[in-house]
Amino acid sequence: MSADYITTMIKPMLQGAQMTVLLFLIAIVVSIPLGFVLTLAVKSSIKSIAWLAHSYIYIMRGTPLLLQLLFICFGLPMLPLVGEYLVLDRFTAACLGFILNYAAYFAEIFRGGLLAIDKGQYEASQVLGLNKWQTMTRIILPQMFRVALPAVSNESITLIKDTALLYAVAVPELLHFAQTAVNRDFTIVPFFIAGMIYLLMTLLLTALFKWLEQRFKFE
Repeated sequence: MSADYITTMIKPMLQGAQMTVLLFLIAIVVSIPLGFVLTLAVKSSIKSIAWLAHSYIYIMRGTPLLLQLLFICFGLPMLPLVGEYLVLDRFTAACLGFILNYAAYFAEIFRGGLLAIDKGQYEASQVLGLNKWQTMTRIILPQMFRVALPAVSNESITLIKDTALLYAVAVPELLHFAQTAVNRDFTIVPFFIAGMIYLLMTLLLTALFKWLEQRFKFE
């Protein structure tokens, strides 16, 4: 197998990897703050809001991401009366699906981080004369993120691998180009190259979160 062939094969796969990275960035940037909002909603003293947040998290975590993507891409346009207004291009629909799904997982991670903080921290903040906003932003949230960071790291790595599900809704990402090359050239080499690209992306992501963990550890 010549170097020219490999170069020709890798070029479209790298273009697909750009789509993979773009989806990952959009999903992670939006789903993390949305997940934190869901965490606050779950802890709300208003029962209806807490119930809705619990129900949302249960549904999104209890059904496959692929099913959610298929529903958003192909199911929403079939809804009576409003379906024609819910037609989205495939990439936008995929971004929406990933954001809604991963927000539920991040919400549970942040909830676990809050539960790990000793109640004495809240009492000490009151003794120091801090109001609720100061207590949350200066005392609670930094500790919560420190506790939740390893789980956020793990979920982020899962997210970048789950982007391969774009293949199922006809969005041309990395796996799509790998499969196209396999079918065209009757060789499994593109699968190995795709695997190496995924490994490289997860390696960089792991290194980033390791750096963040070390930074938060000593602050």
